[in-house]
Amino acid sequence: MTASGNSEYAIDVQGLNKHFGDKHVVNNVSMRVRRGEIFGFLGPNGSGKTTTIRMMCGLLRPDSGTGTCLGYDIQRQSADIKRNVGYMTQRFSFWDDLTITENLDFVARIYDLPNRRDVVRQTIADLGLTSRAKQLAGELSGGWKQRMALAACMLHDPKLLLLDEPTAGVDPKARRDFWDELQVLAANGISVLVSTHYMDEASRCHKLAYIAYGKLLAQGSAAEVIAQQHLSSWAIHGPGLIQLQDKLRSQPGVEQTVIFGDSLHVSGTDSAALARTVSAAAATNGLHVETIDTDLEDVFIYMMSRSDDNFGGQA
Repeated sequence: MTASGNSEYAIDVQGLNKHFGDKHVVNNVSMRVRRGEIFGFLGPNGSGKTTTIRMMCGLLRPDSGTGTCLGYDIQRQSADIKRNVGYMTQRFSFWDDLTITENLDFVARIYDLPNRRDVVRQTIADLGLTSRAKQLAGELSGGWKQRMALAACMLHDPKLLLLDEPTAGVDPKARRDFWDELQVLAANGISVLVSTHYMDEASRCHKLAYIAYGKLLAQGSAAEVIAQQHLSSWAIHGPGLIQLQDKLRSQPGVEQTVIFGDSLHVSGTDSAALARTVSAAAATNGLHVETIDTDLEDVFIYMMSRSDDNFGGQA
């Protein structure tokens, strides 16, 4: 079978559902990822991100729902999807007692790539791995392991990368270098769907989707996702913030309080009530307050705190 469908989208799925026993892990999820777009997939642990990704790339059959991945039907053409997608799992899944070159050569054999040695050599060079090519994978730091895993995803020249928390446990410089590489790949027309918990990474995505306990709660650019929640935010500076946080939680207009370093962020959807409460607290306690732009972290904490856990109760 050949790929078909709307060429504008690398991923175009509607109404995906998946149950494991009596647990509804993915609940009516619909998503579209444009070609050449970096799409961030966010949500708490256990929210259904990995299950959704596995359904999109043909590794797991949805209970219901329709859609395409690179033009291939996710229900009927899973083998075609798997041949054309690069999937990077959460855990490092290569052989510690093989070198980078040997690991990549093994993967190239699985894909039955012609001229595989040349392909491996070029991929190693493209991903900046030449100096480490003969090093055992088990001796690599987290950042180099991550880069090798990305190289393995790229060997067969995929048009879509599905990256499941690829930078978990990696130092900030390695994360930044990795994301610089993703930006280059996207500029060259490769689509990227990446799940992450890091807000600085989320801000580098063209579009975002937030899923909590199987349900998609928000989707759009970072600015659109922030605007959709209609939150106003204030920062309070001064002493006694922990005690003040406890007092403010029950006050009018206050829906969220989070301490960030030496400031307390207070947010709510009733901007007028929130302003009165914050101003009164500042006057009483001699604190400095200022309005601030609501950021992604404020928004995601807010959405997570209002999500129903599919095991029962709220997050």
